[in-house]
Amino acid sequence: MEKLTVTAAVQARISTRAFRDTPVDGALIRQILTTARYAPSGGNVQPWTIHVLGGEVLARFKATMQDKLATGEPEEGEEYAIYPPNLFEPHRSRRWQCGEDMYGTMGIERADKPARLNFVAGNFQFWNAPVAMFFCIDRRMGAPQWSDMGMLIQTTMLLAQEAGLATCAQEAWTRWHRTVGEFLALPPELMLFCGVAIGYADETHPANKLRTARAPLDEVASFRGI
Repeated sequence: MEKLTVTAAVQARISTRAFRDTPVDGALIRQILTTARYAPSGGNVQPWTIHVLGGEVLARFKATMQDKLATGEPEEGEEYAIYPPNLFEPHRSRRWQCGEDMYGTMGIERADKPARLNFVAGNFQFWNAPVAMFFCIDRRMGAPQWSDMGMLIQTTMLLAQEAGLATCAQEAWTRWHRTVGEFLALPPELMLFCGVAIGYADETHPANKLRTARAPLDEVASFRGI
């Protein structure tokens, strides 16, 4: 298979919300993360910890989550705000449009809240992906190290794209941070940032047809002297 250029990988990557159950070679995951370690971080502090689940271990974790959702156990609350309170424009409209476009691919109406909630619950089965990653950071780290974490995650997802794999970054896992922390036996100083689902995309699922829009360059960037 011909390798993607960086440009092609960036343009091809989407948040995949339906995966095939095709197994992923553990050696390939290790290769991706071995290369992703070269993502930049300020002062080379490398403020990340990664936990990878697959096979029987991931099946046990998914079963735990399935039981919690089936019994209606309440979410545990966010350890950090995924979005700012009272999200403002133009960001509010962009987020709203993303949601409308996503549900629109599946023909789910705005008024059909049960169907919407049922779809969102797929987050907590990693959208059926055969491999799951959890990215954690020491609570003593600050905003610059959080941005370092973002660069590691983006690097990981682009390398996965190059390898023919699909991904979905999932900040929604912060709502179940205690369950994740207990399952992984995280020490108290480690904070869960997000999960990442990884595997082979189910290209037949309508949710994977969505390609979200991007603001024009001149709307988000200014140029001086160039």
